[in-house]
Amino acid sequence: MSQTAVVPSSAGGYSHRPLGPAAYLACFNGIVSREVLRYLHQRERFLSALVRPLVWLFIFAAGFRQTLGISIIPPYETYVLYEQFVTPGLIGMILLFNAMQSSLSMVYDRETGAMRTLLVSPFPRSFLLISKLLGGVAVALLQVYVFLLIAHFWEIDPGGPAIPLGFGLSIPEPFNGYLTLLPALIIVGLMLGALALFMSSVIKQLENFAGVMNFVIFPMFFASSALYPLWRIKESSPLLYEICRLNPFTYAVELIRFAMYGQIGPKLESGWIDYTNLLVVIGYMLVFLLAAIYAYNPSKGLIGRRGGPGGGGG
Repeated sequence: MSQTAVVPSSAGGYSHRPLGPAAYLACFNGIVSREVLRYLHQRERFLSALVRPLVWLFIFAAGFRQTLGISIIPPYETYVLYEQFVTPGLIGMILLFNAMQSSLSMVYDRETGAMRTLLVSPFPRSFLLISKLLGGVAVALLQVYVFLLIAHFWEIDPGGPAIPLGFGLSIPEPFNGYLTLLPALIIVGLMLGALALFMSSVIKQLENFAGVMNFVIFPMFFASSALYPLWRIKESSPLLYEICRLNPFTYAVELIRFAMYGQIGPKLESGWIDYTNLLVVIGYMLVFLLAAIYAYNPSKGLIGRRGGPGGGGG
């Protein structure tokens, strides 16, 4: 069913006109611009988003460099410093925390009625929610690339084969790694943002969201390959290894890790490329997104505060 907008007609009264691509583009641009501008005006949020991974990179990684040796595993072709290995996990940390922060702002918008006002527009609810998600991803991309810019001065860069441009020109290292990383960041950002959006959909009150968020962020982050390779986890605890394999964040981190080197996944003995990381991340993204769109109720917080139906705590 096509979406229509009610507009004044020349003959008086109102008429229904279908929404065209220009209307969708304007709506999308407005939502994404609002998210980015709101982020840029919150300097403390910008600094906190960078301080957390930088502390892990320059203090935690330096302290564990000698005790957590990394063998030659794909996509690495030589031994790498622990700082280099942990960088994809810290990028995943930025995306994870930003997704939860963006979802927290959506809970706040729902509490104040801003999302309810937005959703009375003639645009489909799924389009509006996906636009909000992409706005959050745009903010996360800013955070990730500023983090990589700072890490560059410590000689921590992505790598991979040069990207040909034609006419004998190509994009050399490390700039090629920054470009091949971009699609993986968008896909992972959407997956984590959809998960956070689903959480915000089933949590009724703002004060309950922060507590539940901690029960999701830290288990997802630590029970993954963000800080240590899976073969080390398997040696120490087969049960924890199986938990890590079920964790969608593990596949997100590995997708980022291979994307930094211009790859999708490891090469199998048969010569084919293993697409498991990409397919799992896309699969989780679709499941979380459909669940979030189905469960999202913009008036849930308002009803609770006004003492109407569903006003119980969440």
